[in-house]
Amino acid sequence: MQANETIARNIASALLEIGAVSLNAKNPFTWTSGIKSPIYCDNRLTISYPQIRGMIADGFASLIRTRYPDAELIAGAATGGIPHAALVADRLNLPMVYVRSKPKEHGQGRMIEGVVQQGAKTIVIEDLVSTGKSSLRVAQAVRDEGGQVLAVAAIFTYEFAAATAAFREAGIALHTLSNYSTLIQCALESGRIDEESLALLKKWRDNPQLYA
Repeated sequence: MQANETIARNIASALLEIGAVSLNAKNPFTWTSGIKSPIYCDNRLTISYPQIRGMIADGFASLIRTRYPDAELIAGAATGGIPHAALVADRLNLPMVYVRSKPKEHGQGRMIEGVVQQGAKTIVIEDLVSTGKSSLRVAQAVRDEGGQVLAVAAIFTYEFAAATAAFREAGIALHTLSNYSTLIQCALESGRIDEESLALLKKWRDNPQLYA
């Protein structure tokens, strides 16, 4: 579920303005996975802009206060979700942990840094959701540690049907501050893309193998 339209548009516009999101429907980017995509998203850039990172933190904090007032723990997904989780936990005066992509290969082999109290009602903070697999691994790690995951909250989602299905199957709510549909509309209105590119971008959202 997305936050309100004003927040969604403000964040989408900010991501475009600072180059955290780049669009090129005619000459797609190649992701690490090998997938060819008309969008490249690096929300880690937002931490360098105090006003933008503040807007994101305020959006998350408002969402949690409204929908999950009983939240007891904020979990940041490594690496992009960690700084935002720290800001949100500070605003809400809640404990925080962060979750690695895989357990450490030395020491105690921890996957989670920080303390998860048994039954702690937890919100996972992510910077980006694509297929949802990495976010759900984070949520499962919190569950394995004894926490209760109320939801995953992300800055941005590509709105893939596969992600929606994965979260539904896992029984975990997904909330995002902004999304692909809002972003490409903002890109059109600001002259960053034309109508032809918009059509291609919409087709890719519905068929991520479009450029294969």
